[in-house]
Parts: sequence; structure tokens; C-alpha cells
Amino acid sequence: MKFLFNKSFRTAEEKVKLKKERLLLIMGGIITGMAFPPIPFNFLVFLGLVPYLMVITKRERLIDINRGTYLFGFVFSFTTIYWVGAFTEARDPFLMIAGGFLFFANPILFLIPSTLYYFTKKHINEKAAIWLFPFFWVVYEYVTMSTDLRFPWILLGNSLPDYNLYIQIADITGVLGISLVVVYINIFLFKIFERYRSEKKISPFYSLLLGLFVLIPIIYSIAKINNLTFEEKKVKVGIVQPNLDPYEKWSGGSLEEITGNYLKMSREAVKEGARIIFFPETALPVYLLNGAYGHIVDSLYNFVSNNNVYLLTGMPDFRFHGKKEDAPPNAKYSDIGEFYYTTHNAIYLFPPTRGQIQKYGKIKLVPFGEKTPFADQIPFLGSLIKWGVGLSGWNVGYDTSLFKLTIDNDTIKIFGAVCYESAFPDYVADYSSKGVNMIAILTNDSWYGKTSGPYQHMKMGILRAIENRKTVIRAANGGISCIISPYGEVEKESELFEKAILTGEVRLNDYETFYTQNPRLIPGIALTIAVWISGLVIIKRIKKKVKI
Repeated sequence: MKFLFNKSFRTAEEKVKLKKERLLLIMGGIITGMAFPPIPFNFLVFLGLVPYLMVITKRERLIDINRGTYLFGFVFSFTTIYWVGAFTEARDPFLMIAGGFLFFANPILFLIPSTLYYFTKKHINEKAAIWLFPFFWVVYEYVTMSTDLRFPWILLGNSLPDYNLYIQIADITGVLGISLVVVYINIFLFKIFERYRSEKKISPFYSLLLGLFVLIPIIYSIAKINNLTFEEKKVKVGIVQPNLDPYEKWSGGSLEEITGNYLKMSREAVKEGARIIFFPETALPVYLLNGAYGHIVDSLYNFVSNNNVYLLTGMPDFRFHGKKEDAPPNAKYSDIGEFYYTTHNAIYLFPPTRGQIQKYGKIKLVPFGEKTPFADQIPFLGSLIKWGVGLSGWNVGYDTSLFKLTIDNDTIKIFGAVCYESAFPDYVADYSSKGVNMIAILTNDSWYGKTSGPYQHMKMGILRAIENRKTVIRAANGGISCIISPYGEVEKESELFEKAILTGEVRLNDYETFYTQNPRLIPGIALTIAVWISGLVIIKRIKKKVKI
């Protein structure tokens, strides 16, 4: 922790100043963290960066700026995602260790915007640095979506799904664009506060900018909600939320009992007219199609054929590859059977006829929880994850076409996202651009108990619905299951940790938003600015060294 707390000699006055600055940074982290669901103070996200800006804009050395940034980021992260280690009664030691690692590692990424700010301030233009800072922040948020360590959970825009009359701009900007606006509003408030503190005057210029950044999204949102219409193509769906204990399910619960419970609840949904039934992530915790569970497969097929419905369900998937030359680079090897294979956290679509089962394997795997980071590049790392609930060590999934269903002579295309994948706005948009009519999120958030995690995850579905103007169906093992309209309205919703069946008619459309077509525009602009700044700094330093 020497990085945070430098014990070099300081005067009494400097110690008092440093103490005040640390309190401001801690306060800023707490305020920003408290803006995230389920705490109903989302507006705090517009204020949380002000204390942070008050500190870093006064510091001159990079190490001092980054120390302050790390402290802010640590408090912000811990306040928001304290639940990541699954510190519940049925906790798993490995998951707790992984969560603890995340608490200390995640704040390091906050040093990206602070470092870019410092170099812009020192080598380019001091005034430009603060106005480019929102783009530097977007670079940080985009980096959290990249590499095997990706965890795009605490994007500032993720705090605002309940502000339906403000976030409709997401169909143009995506959640990163909302984050950009949020950071600018913090800067305007910071400038107004600084002007008032020094001159006892309210800056009309920054007040005007603040008003524009508040009002324009509201005006756009109202206009969009009142004027955007879709073709009246609908289908009735049913969502089954069984509320099974995930640890017990993976430790050898009765498969027949689990399947029977699902089908019993599904029949209730069929009675209400459902044509598509949704089960949650890894609903049946076995490799169902490996030949050992024919009676279970038959029961599922009998259900869908007798009721003329489709079943979209989460399921582990086993793929046999045989020889090494036929296997992908990330395949595992069985010493007993002497063959290569891969396992996937997958989604299956069972059609009403005994046709081919369509599959999708999860591609965005949870770091440490489902896959050891960089295990594909360094294979022996894959053996490090061995926590005992059947989820560890998945292989990265395989790309596939969308799930295609035919109901009443209409073709319906569904993109199925598995759990954590719904946190990636650009990834969901990539699939939505393929002609999706509906987005399905199959998840199991029960690992984290009654914490903030399940609520935060559910709210992300609202942003995905608005970004792509698609109905989002969310099927969760223990909640929160819901139906979200293309306007981001939650039309049906279950409670957390209850057994529930949701049914409802949902809109289907082929509409493509600007964001769906251009999901990387804003991060692309931000990255271009960052590269440009970095290039200018490098050139300037080279010139200084060679005295050009």
C-alpha cells in the first residue's frame, strides 16, 4: 500500500491538506457508488466525481494524481460491487478469493483516464485536459470490456436505467455515451462550484452548458417515447423462474425432480397461451445430449411437441473433437478416453418437432468464475479454477446464427445472451444488427444472495432494450426475471428468490437503431483522441531529448 500512502516527510500543513484530500476522494467514491442500483439515489452519479476533480486538478505530479485516483476507484468499486466475492452463507472459498482480487485489481484501470489527463495537462494544454477528461473516462470504460480481465460492470451509465426519461439517447450513444454526458455534467458542476468558491458568483456559461446537457436528453427521450412506433407483430412468451439453490443443484440434486418441476411450471405458462418458454442459465446441470439422459431428452421433446411450443433453455454443452488436429486450440484432453473435447455454458433451442437442436455457446466468460484469464494463451492456467459447482473451466463458445423459430408462418429471430454477456453493450449490438426480433438473457444470479448484484444485473437489460429497441426477455434462476419493452419499460417482473411464472405478449420488430449499427463510434472517437494525445506527448519528449 506504499503506492497509496507515501510516508515521506511532510509539514503539519501538508498533512492536514492530504487528510482533507483523502476524505474528499473517499467521499467521492462513496457518493458515486451509492448511485448504483438498488440504492434509489441514482442522481448522485452527477455529483460523485466533483470531490475527485477537486483533488486531482490541484495535484501536479503523476504519482500523486494516480494515488488519489486509485483511492477513489477502490472506494467506488467496493461500494458498488462488494458482492462479487459471493460472501453468502453458501459461499465458495475460490469465488471469495477471486472477488477479493477484483477489489484491488479493478481500481488500477481508473489510472487510464488520470494518466491521460496528466499528460494532456503537462504536455499539451492545461485547459484542454479537463474538457478531454470525459473521453479519457470512456477509454477506461471501454478497456473494461476488453481482454480476458474484462468486467464492464460499473460503467457510470449503468447507474441510470431507472431514469427512463433521460436515457433514451442510448439508442444513439449507447451506455458509454451516457457515461460521457455524466462526466461532463460533473465537470460543469465542478466549474460552477470552483467559480462560486473563489468569486462568490454563479458562472452563467457553465450553468448554460449544464442546462443543455440535462435538458437535451430529456427532450429527446420524451420525443422518442411519444413518436417511435413498431409494427404490431407480437408473440406470447412464458418465463420459468424455479428458484433452485445453485450449490445444491450442482452438487447432485435429482435431475428427474428438477426437470419435472420445470415442466410443471411450463405447463402453467402454456395454459396462459405462451408459445415460447424460457428457462434460465444452466437450467439442467448435465451434458444432456451425451447419451446418458435419453429419458430426460424425451420428456422435453414430448412437452414441446404436445404443446406446440419452443423451449429456449440454458444448458452445459459437451463437444467431442477426437484427434488433436480436429480440435480447437483451447480444447481439453481426456486421459481416460484419449480424446479432445470442449465444454460450454450454452443455450439450446428445442423445436416442437424433433428437428435439429440449435445451440449457442457463451463467448464472454466471467474472469476467474468461469475461466482463468489468458488460459487459452497459457494452457496450464486453466487447471487453476476448480471450484466445485460445475461452472469452472468453460471453453469460449462458438459463434452461431441467431435462434430461428417459426410461429404461425412468421420467422422469429432471437439472440440469446448468457448471464454476464448482457453487460457488454457492443457485443449485444453486434448480434442485434443481424436482424434480431428479440433479445433473451438467460442467467443465474443466485450465487450472490440478496445483495446489490442481481438488481444491478437486471437493470442492464433495460439499457440493452433501449440501445437496440428490442424486447428483452430475462429468465433468471432465482430472479430477477422480467419482460422489458423496446422503450426500456419493465412490463412484467418477478421478485428475488421466489418461485415464479411470468407470461406476456411481447413486441417483435426489425428496427435497427443508430447505436446498433455503430456500437463502437463513441469509444472509437475516445480512443482516437487518446492515441493522438499519446502521440503528441511522445513526439514532444523525443524532440526535447534530441533538442530539435
